[in-house]
Amino acid sequence: MKMNQEWKKHGIEVRPGMQLKGKWHKKSYLIKEKLGSGAIGTVYLCETNGKPAALKISDKSTSMTVEVNVLKSLGKVQGNRLGPYLIDVDDWTSPSGVTYAFYVMEYLRGESMASFLKSHGREWVGVFMLQLLEDLERLHQSGWVFGDLKTENLLILNSPPRVRWVDVGGTTQIGRAIKEYTEFYDRGYWGLGSRRAEPSYDLFAFVMVFLNVYYPNHFERGAPPEKVIFKKINDVKILHPYSIPLKKAIVGKYQTSAEMKREITDILYRLQKKKRSRLKRKKETNIAFFIEAGGITIIAAGYYLFSLLL
Repeated sequence: MKMNQEWKKHGIEVRPGMQLKGKWHKKSYLIKEKLGSGAIGTVYLCETNGKPAALKISDKSTSMTVEVNVLKSLGKVQGNRLGPYLIDVDDWTSPSGVTYAFYVMEYLRGESMASFLKSHGREWVGVFMLQLLEDLERLHQSGWVFGDLKTENLLILNSPPRVRWVDVGGTTQIGRAIKEYTEFYDRGYWGLGSRRAEPSYDLFAFVMVFLNVYYPNHFERGAPPEKVIFKKINDVKILHPYSIPLKKAIVGKYQTSAEMKREITDILYRLQKKKRSRLKRKKETNIAFFIEAGGITIIAAGYYLFSLLL
């Protein structure tokens, strides 16, 4: 009964085990499980022709059309694919006669950033920062901002490890009002900027994504909000090397994601240089130790052989 109420609450008559058939293209999708829901619709893991896919369904057909156009636009952006690729777009009429819009997209298998960093180490923090900034740069150059950038909308894929976006529902054209956001990642909620779609909006959320990794239960706004966030950055040792650009992004000092990317790249370069220098010193110390140890061994062996001759 509780499950039925949950489905009802979202206004969608879809349940695991149902076979959903498109009205126009006649393709069938076996609903496996619910993956999540947002302001626009609900996403399900489904199966089609024996392969997994993600199906998003909603009674808000206009909003769904916008999302489909966003996915198509992202598919044309030069470089790595930003969002999941689109498989099908159709309508479905439920047994009660209600028509819903849906689209089917690539199902990405991966793990959360927090889970990956916990098992693979801090070295990946800067790498994921750079990957995400590269993707944001391409997105912004194509005239869009992500809008609802948050940890739940990101996955880490393996072989090789790569950040991927799994939900582009909040993507908004630059210059317009952000259409979908989550308070913790929203600079408007913190009183640190407007909800106008511009690169700096995404960069604020970018910082909050990495803070959320180390503060999974979030934290209160407090006053003044800027100092609260700065202190949270300072309190995470792993984020220390990146603290300056992270704080600059919080107060909107960057006009483009490319500016922040350059600074993070410089930091990563310095960290790698420092690491190589440390390893070199360690190697030289080890060599000196073995030479010294080897010399003592030779002297000891010579003394032992000489004593046998006496």
